[in-house]
Amino acid sequence: MASSAYSSVFGVDKSLSGRAWQWRGGNMALSGGQYGDGDIVTQLLFSRGVAREELDMHRNPTLRNFLPDPSQFQDMESAADRIAQAVLTREIVTIYGDYDVDGATSSALLIRLFRMLGHEAGYYIPDRLLEGYGPSGAALVKLAEQGSSLIVTVDCGAMAHSALQKAHDAGVDVIVVDHHKCSAELPRTVAMVNPNRLDESEIGASHGHLAAVGVAFLLAIAVCRTLRQRGYFAGKAEPNLMALLDLVALGTVADVAALHGLNRALVAQGLKVMAHRDNIGMAALIDASRLKRAPVCSDLGFALGPRINAGGRVGESTLGVRLLVTDDPDEARAIAAQLSELNEDRRTIEAEVQQAAEALAEKQHNRSVIVVSGDGWHPGVIGIVAGRLKEKTGKPVLVIARDASSAEGKGSGRSIAGVDLGAAIIAAREHGLLVAGGGHAMAAGLTVMGDSIDALADWLDERLSAAVSRASASAVMKLDLSIAPSGLTPQLVETLESAGPYGVGWPGPRVAVGPVHLVKADMVGNDHVRLVASGNDGASFKAIAFRAAESEMGQTLLHASRGRKLWLAGRAKIDDWGNRTQAELHLEDAAWAD
Repeated sequence: MASSAYSSVFGVDKSLSGRAWQWRGGNMALSGGQYGDGDIVTQLLFSRGVAREELDMHRNPTLRNFLPDPSQFQDMESAADRIAQAVLTREIVTIYGDYDVDGATSSALLIRLFRMLGHEAGYYIPDRLLEGYGPSGAALVKLAEQGSSLIVTVDCGAMAHSALQKAHDAGVDVIVVDHHKCSAELPRTVAMVNPNRLDESEIGASHGHLAAVGVAFLLAIAVCRTLRQRGYFAGKAEPNLMALLDLVALGTVADVAALHGLNRALVAQGLKVMAHRDNIGMAALIDASRLKRAPVCSDLGFALGPRINAGGRVGESTLGVRLLVTDDPDEARAIAAQLSELNEDRRTIEAEVQQAAEALAEKQHNRSVIVVSGDGWHPGVIGIVAGRLKEKTGKPVLVIARDASSAEGKGSGRSIAGVDLGAAIIAAREHGLLVAGGGHAMAAGLTVMGDSIDALADWLDERLSAAVSRASASAVMKLDLSIAPSGLTPQLVETLESAGPYGVGWPGPRVAVGPVHLVKADMVGNDHVRLVASGNDGASFKAIAFRAAESEMGQTLLHASRGRKLWLAGRAKIDDWGNRTQAELHLEDAAWAD
């Protein structure tokens, strides 16, 4: 194997997808010591930046090892004090959440916290189409008029200066629990709990990768500590906050938060809680997703999360929260079934917008940032379409749904590693190109006047072209190990998964399998390429490349000479279809071996 992190693997400087192959972390040769040579899990941890003295804590990521003191975060104690006061004096409290999975799980977590504390909190989830993202001044004022003296916004509010000023003027206290980028001037609030505040403490800022639901969990700890200090739990048991970790895991993974440090511990422990099925709504969601086993990390992003999202995207925005807080099994089953139906509707709508957006994107091959827009596109699917286009083009993408009645467009963007789209969108807003906008490095949302879209596209292209060029020039496929086809086994998959959970910031291991020749190659489903490959050791295996049939790699594989040797690279997964459990390869890249 290669001895340098910068040497190409198997001499692959340009794969079928145009990338160089490199070993992640240098090579698979271990330096011995406590775990000995050949320990795959140890190598996976090393190559993800774990120091030798921290191997044990990362092999089993627990909250005890990763949880910070919540009071280290700006405004955390102020927020906890105000919520504790509301509990003690039985105030009317409303949780104002975003309509996506992070917002739904954050809302559900705080609602369940209040129930654990013997108090009931209401909730308000805005309609994506009628109200758009973030707190609206009208909604906050109406909640105040209905009696709420405290409103806690979750996964929104960091940039809602006007709306929060209106709430203040109406005499209602607002706490913001968010993780999106902030401007130097913060909105008018009782407390702004957000690790991405520009004035955040060093410890707080080091947790800027938390999803809003992770921030909400830290707030729950701080609230219980404050109430403990005030004697609230004298003579009665304190809430078991660990029971809320299934919500934290779902929101964190579905929001594509980086899975390192605390997030990794939250998700690892949250999956254990989820397996117990104590949350009736979560159990119904798992059943509606047709999972016959306890969920794993990838299920949260590809099975459970999309169903919760479907309510906010193409249905009723409150469905996700209602499901995750209900204690009625019949209601839970009914809502979960409704969300599954809405998710199928979302797929159909998404496919229509995807086709139209791809046709427009093909005309922008010289652009560094792809910006496409269309009349009547459903705002609920543009984020998904932007993500698909980003994967296909390898560039940052903005997809904007224009509304002829208002002359405005609602946009959603997805970026590539090394290009901070959220900062660019905030800058565009400050430059006067947007009505509203914000986000983080990899994703952003915006509102723009229709006649400003072309100017926005030109401005983003100029601002980000250098960053995109740098990111594209350094595009490589990072591999963790290579195996012969006979080594692709369920036992290997189990070993690799034990170093998880995997996600952004803690990438799932990639294996190279080969050399192989293709026994079969055809197209199945929606643009997928299915392969059967065989190696010199006589072993064969199945592989599938999702949404790859129209790509250069997909076309090459479909028409490749059956006698020519290849290396196949991707993720080793379990194929449990049929009577015998086998391992298969989810193909991400391929390269000629001769």
